[in-house]
Amino acid sequence: MKRYRTRRPIGALLALTAAGGLLLTGCQGDGAAQGAKDTASDSRGGSAPLPAPDRPRGEDGQRPDGGDTPPGTGEARDAAPDHLSTFALDVDTASYGYARRTLSEGRLPDPSTVRPEEFVNSFRQDYDRPGADGFSVTVDGARTGEEDWSLVRVGLATRSAEQEGERPPAALTFVIDVSGSMAEPGRLDLAQESLGTMTDRLRDDDSVALVTFSDEAETVLPMTRLGDHRGRVHKAIDSLEPTDSTNLGAGVDTGYATAVEGRRAGATNRVVLVSDALANTGDTDADAILERIADARREHGVTLFGVGVGSDYGDALMERLADQGDGHTAYVSDTEDAREVFCEQLPRHIELTARDAKAQVAFDPEAVAEFRLVGYENREVADDDFRDDRVDGGEVGPGHTVTALYAVRVRPGADGRLATATVRWLDPRTRAPHEESADVETGDLDDSVWEADRGLRVTATAAYFADALRSFGDDRHGSLPGAPGLGRLAEHAGTLADRTEDEDVRRLAEAIATAERLTT
Repeated sequence: MKRYRTRRPIGALLALTAAGGLLLTGCQGDGAAQGAKDTASDSRGGSAPLPAPDRPRGEDGQRPDGGDTPPGTGEARDAAPDHLSTFALDVDTASYGYARRTLSEGRLPDPSTVRPEEFVNSFRQDYDRPGADGFSVTVDGARTGEEDWSLVRVGLATRSAEQEGERPPAALTFVIDVSGSMAEPGRLDLAQESLGTMTDRLRDDDSVALVTFSDEAETVLPMTRLGDHRGRVHKAIDSLEPTDSTNLGAGVDTGYATAVEGRRAGATNRVVLVSDALANTGDTDADAILERIADARREHGVTLFGVGVGSDYGDALMERLADQGDGHTAYVSDTEDAREVFCEQLPRHIELTARDAKAQVAFDPEAVAEFRLVGYENREVADDDFRDDRVDGGEVGPGHTVTALYAVRVRPGADGRLATATVRWLDPRTRAPHEESADVETGDLDDSVWEADRGLRVTATAAYFADALRSFGDDRHGSLPGAPGLGRLAEHAGTLADRTEDEDVRRLAEAIATAERLTT
């Protein structure tokens, strides 16, 4: 996590722009009750667009710096130009799913596989939704138990998913790993069950192709319009059996060749890769595999959805593949995960409501001494590229929410605007650019994170958990301000799960408690 320091510019306060965001799997959720706080929609902050002001600099024309190193967070860094934080939106959730799987087996996850934004975006949020394509923007926050430090949440939401008949048809090429490692329970068998269920839920005008790979790759089913052919698709899925090694390069080559050959104009053309991503034969060079994916995206508009499986899982490679393919990743460890990914998430990714979406948050240096974005290290975008539409951003569909969390050191006595968040995206059909903004003031901050709205409490709990897991054996990541420790964090999560009757939060509380036992 990067930490930034800010210094008051000399002279009049200059206008600020910005934005922020990240995503969850896109379901809205209601909490049960801790008074109105657990049931109210998390809708502080508006969605009216703000003008884009000039970027502020100090009187010497240089970017500001200075400030103090926050306790427990390691070395502070100079402020980003003009107090800005810019990143591409990301809706991946695989890191959290894989961490839960690892903990359930009595092991702590490798810190390098823990991406806090994917923990945060694994939970439902109740942000107000726009009525059309694009985003609404919500900004709120609360004070932590550490002096002057607060957590500020930037929430983005796309419109609700429309009726199934209104989306474009889909042309999906499933690339299934059938190597020997996929014989482990909860891998190929789970994928087959999920694919069968999803096949029944797709529309008659959708198309499906099926490619398998082990030591070699094979097109088991060419692109087939479902219509009256669902039985043929089911037969192909049921015939899959684990065999030999993992030639991921061959699988990607054949999968994309099949997708391009069966490409349908006017449809969403996507490769769905289901694998443990442990390439061990054939072309195992990640860069060569990535280049093939990039070529297919550039030339044919074929994007990638990566589904990770297995207790041993090539997390880093799968994430790189999805990023290169303008896609997303999720991780499946049990039947509930599989239902969520194949029957809920994947259908939402068929349609896009925003292309190349980026977020930028501008912090007012009169109010903010220092800020720190939680996660998103591999999604950073240069501040000057925020409005450069040639620079890739994230692809987001309907029914999604994206959340970004900041640790912010507020100057004592500061009053007024704290930050402005702006999201920019391209219309998926016309590629026309759009922006939406909202801001938060110091007076909007709740007195305590643990007494704030349900959504902010869940976000804070997930972020503190990820930060703790990253800290084990990895001194690059310090504790977030106000971190309560795993034992106390598990209590907070358990109380929140009881009050909201939210099973996802219950599973989070159990994972935190497991991690606490493994570290004591």
